[in-house]
Amino acid sequence: MLTSTKHEILHCDRCSKPFECKANSFTKCQCSTVQLSINEVQYVSELYDGCLCAACLLELQKEYQKWL
Repeated sequence: MLTSTKHEILHCDRCSKPFECKANSFTKCQCSTVQLSINEVQYVSELYDGCLCAACLLELQKEYQKWL
C-alpha cells in the first residue's frame, strides 16, 4: 500500500477501519487519547490481540463500565 504517511496504516481488529499507527511516537498515536484503567486494558486484551482504533477503544471502555 502506498501512503504519504511515515507511520504504518493498520486496520482496527474490531471494526476494520484503517488508522495510522504511531507506535514509535506513542504519545502522538490516536490510541493514546483513550485513558484505560488496568482492568479495562485487560478486558480489551482478552477480546482482541491487535491494535484498535480510538473509537472502538472508547466503545469497549463504556461496555466494560456497564458490567461494573
